[in-house]
Amino acid sequence: MSTHAKRERLLLADLLEASGPDAPTLCEGWSTRDLAAHLVVRERRADAAGGILIKPLAARLGRVQGEFAAKPYEELVQLIRTGPPRMSPFSLKQVDEAANTVEFHVHAEDVRRAQPDWTPREVDPVLADALWRRLETTARVYGRRCPVGLVLRRPDGQTAVARKGTPVVTVTGEPAELLLFASGRQQVADVELAGDKDAVARATEARLGI
Repeated sequence: MSTHAKRERLLLADLLEASGPDAPTLCEGWSTRDLAAHLVVRERRADAAGGILIKPLAARLGRVQGEFAAKPYEELVQLIRTGPPRMSPFSLKQVDEAANTVEFHVHAEDVRRAQPDWTPREVDPVLADALWRRLETTARVYGRRCPVGLVLRRPDGQTAVARKGTPVVTVTGEPAELLLFASGRQQVADVELAGDKDAVARATEARLGI
């Protein structure tokens, strides 16, 4: 596993373990047990994981994910911590880095920020740059359903266009916070929004994300 993906994996596993199986998350309708089952199925059951993006496969995904959710919670967390089996595409360093750094970072915040006493995490500059590079290449996927133009801006002025159009809303923040906003966690992202009042409201309420 690559450095960023491994660190985010272990941090997420620790958060899941500390929170227990019944804690809330920012994923609507999911407890920490449900989130853990999702992560395990995603890496270990390619025959079902396609249902995450392909609607005709969603029913199978639901059944398989339910079967994993019924397993002992400690087992699920350990499967996340130890990583995918050797035959999984996620065991390849390049795939792990590309697919899991963002996945695990966002889901760690899903666990952290669902708690009433959560505190901000300090993200080191190297990880911040890695998250930004990923966001630059996927911004238009995240923003494709936004009803207004959407621009993501780092404090240093670097920008990524998530959605072309007018009126335009500019969202400014650190890469990790912009990632949360773009992935549909607008209400918990520490960002500043600039633009027409109505447009800002529409961007805040939009169904963003993959």
